Amino acid sequence: MLGRSGEGFKYALTSDEDGSDFWGFAQEASGLFIGSDDGHRQVELLGCSPRGALLTCLDHLDGRRARAGSAHLALLDAEGSEMGSYFVSNLTATAAKPSLREEGLLDITVRLWCDQLLPGSEWVWELLRTGQVNRMGMWHSLSPEERKAWLSVALWSRQYRRRDHPEDTASGQVFALDGLQVVDPDSFYCALGEAINGPGGYFGWNLAAVDDCLSGGFGAAPPFTLEWQHSGSARARLVSDHGGNDAFFEVLLEIFMDRGIDVLLR
Repeated sequence: MLGRSGEGFKYALTSDEDGSDFWGFAQEASGLFIGSDDGHRQVELLGCSPRGALLTCLDHLDGRRARAGSAHLALLDAEGSEMGSYFVSNLTATAAKPSLREEGLLDITVRLWCDQLLPGSEWVWELLRTGQVNRMGMWHSLSPEERKAWLSVALWSRQYRRRDHPEDTASGQVFALDGLQVVDPDSFYCALGEAINGPGGYFGWNLAAVDDCLSGGFGAAPPFTLEWQHSGSARARLVSDHGGNDAFFEVLLEIFMDRGIDVLLR
């Protein structure tokens, strides 16, 4: 968590090379969630209080010294605590002007590169920020692209969401996974994360990540039991999603078996 008060701001920047080099807060970040083919984004940090290297850059907007470098871009909750962060590189200031949002703040345009932050995930972060990820099944009606965004936020916010109970649950637990809404691999990962860690929970977003989560530290560690409800209909849809190939389902069960997970197919 940030050691500085970020209340009233949604974003914070800190140097990747020197954690003591804090670059400031911003109330909004227009353009941050708009992707590009090469990963570069033009972002306007609205209502920004620049410090450190970012502040220094503003004196050199037309030169090479306008490049601040690499940073961690943190997303903050309503109290100013860090929910998650993304690595950004080649952050370069290109323009700055007084902000209309609040006296003493600036609107700073920067160019940066980030390949971790998925376009379209802003709304999921806002739900988390406002405490609205609070019930099971919120991902059920999402499109495939929206499910991917949901999973990405679950991944990057996993430590924040488990901050009050960071330890794995006791071994031998039974987790119920509802397969009724499982229509493709991403919806399975949504259902699995929710079964283990509750609404918006994360427990992998690909097969390799599920295997990593089973090593412990992500909410549950073997041995435990996974009671997969409506597994037959879920399996049929997963097979259809893979062109009639049952490989995904079989590999998934193999991973669980190898890790000592008892899967009950209901």
